[in-house]
Amino acid sequence: MTAAPRTYWLEHAWLGAHVEPGVAVDVKDGRIAAVRTDTPAPPPGAEVLRGLTLPGLANAHSHAFHRALRSTVQVGSGTFWTWRETMYATADRLTPDTYHALARAVYAEMALAGVTAVGEFHYVHHAPGGTPYADPNAMGEALVEAAADAGIRITLLDTAYLSSGFGQPPTTHQLRFSDGDADAWAARCSLLAGREHARIGAAIHSVRAVPADQLATVARWAEERRAPLHVHLSEQTAENDACREVHGCTPAQLLALHGVLGPRTTGVHNTHLTAEDISLIGGSGTGTCMCPTTERDLADGIGPAGALQNEGSPLSLGSDSHAVVDLLEEARAMELNERLRSRTRGHWTAAALLRAASADGHAALGWDGIGTIEAGARADLVTLALDSVRTAGPPPRLGAETAVFAATAADVRHTVVAGRHVVRDGAHTLVPDVPGALARAVEALRA
Repeated sequence: MTAAPRTYWLEHAWLGAHVEPGVAVDVKDGRIAAVRTDTPAPPPGAEVLRGLTLPGLANAHSHAFHRALRSTVQVGSGTFWTWRETMYATADRLTPDTYHALARAVYAEMALAGVTAVGEFHYVHHAPGGTPYADPNAMGEALVEAAADAGIRITLLDTAYLSSGFGQPPTTHQLRFSDGDADAWAARCSLLAGREHARIGAAIHSVRAVPADQLATVARWAEERRAPLHVHLSEQTAENDACREVHGCTPAQLLALHGVLGPRTTGVHNTHLTAEDISLIGGSGTGTCMCPTTERDLADGIGPAGALQNEGSPLSLGSDSHAVVDLLEEARAMELNERLRSRTRGHWTAAALLRAASADGHAALGWDGIGTIEAGARADLVTLALDSVRTAGPPPRLGAETAVFAATAADVRHTVVAGRHVVRDGAHTLVPDVPGALARAVEALRA
């Protein structure tokens, strides 16, 4: 993945607190060796990135196969629970080969949107009916290879999914998700190995999908490996109600009782929380991954992101079901959702929203040194056009505000991962015809 030494000249660079014009970035061994400001013209031999260059974006929550649901689930009405039946039908048709083809195209779509690392919340482990493949991690390995083929980093969040509800066995659809118990899940996960572009993490699908007496097994597996641990948390009020009925506490309280919360843990959605839940999450340093475009698409509700951050929970962002793949829209939506809830403006600065979309997202996925343009950081960069119909007009010094509140994924001109150009002038350098690859992969699942 790492490119040969080179220099990039950034017409405008977001340096965390301000936009700096004329910045030369020297790259060696996939990291930034030096950042030279006050460089009004490109040095000889430098690759020129015109527009506004940001640190690479992190998509901290992805279900790659959900991309096949785009538009098809917009027909008619319903709830999260009716949407889930359509999702299960798509999952039933996945094989290692078709999943690789789909994920490769989806990850290429992410690269075109400026994403340099993805957190894949992966739970489709076995063949339909629950029979393991000859390689018990064939599905996970397909995702790791797909990320390599698309030129981006991946944290494979291998997910424990053991029951259909509190005390209930998996449904027919869910059999291919389940390893039987947490010990078997841990044994299978232990066969996975990280690579230069890949980290291996863990996930608890939800408190309804992992029995309470097995939560600690998953948490311990992640703790022993210093690996990230993610969990869907309080996405639906029905889950909260069932948890209280069975355990006499909220899902967040149940996770705290079993040692799941902590600085390497990220709760995904964290939508329907009590004041005590918010204090538990923030006080433990547990992160929060908000997925606003999916949360609104599924009519989940608006999570208390501001209150969680105020209590100490770092925020990250994900595109989850890929109703759209646009981390700038996720950042914008988090602020605008809070405006709708509070009827006041300005809950996060553009700088804070970009940090959630980059540095804090990478940290939630276990990647160090990504999310800043400074010496020693990994050379992951994304450049936005400042002359499109969306971004033209504002002065470059307001580039962060333009990026968050006006730009879209369509404005990404370049994406650089570990010093290597993965997207150049709006075209993917490794996956030709990404729209065609997406169309073919989705069609293969409908055949």
